[in-house]
Amino acid sequence: MKRKRVPMRTCVGCRRTASKRELLRVVRTPDGEVEVDLTGKKSGRGAYLCGDLECLEATRKKGILARALKVEIPADVFDKLKELCTAEDEPHE
Repeated sequence: MKRKRVPMRTCVGCRRTASKRELLRVVRTPDGEVEVDLTGKKSGRGAYLCGDLECLEATRKKGILARALKVEIPADVFDKLKELCTAEDEPHE
């Protein structure tokens, strides 16, 4: 039986490789809007981030995400990402 290949992506901040499902996707839509893509299926240019807060802050300070998507990133997108990162850090019961 053939094993299904798991799509791998790289975090633009820390360059860590992980499966596509483990990373957060930020997409620049064809309209030029920037949004967090929780489904991983929206059309447009995408960039992936790991769920680490330190990595997110470094990405913001250095402008790495803006460079990857070739557009300025609105503050509300970073707020949404930060919210998602802190939600992942909480222990699951």
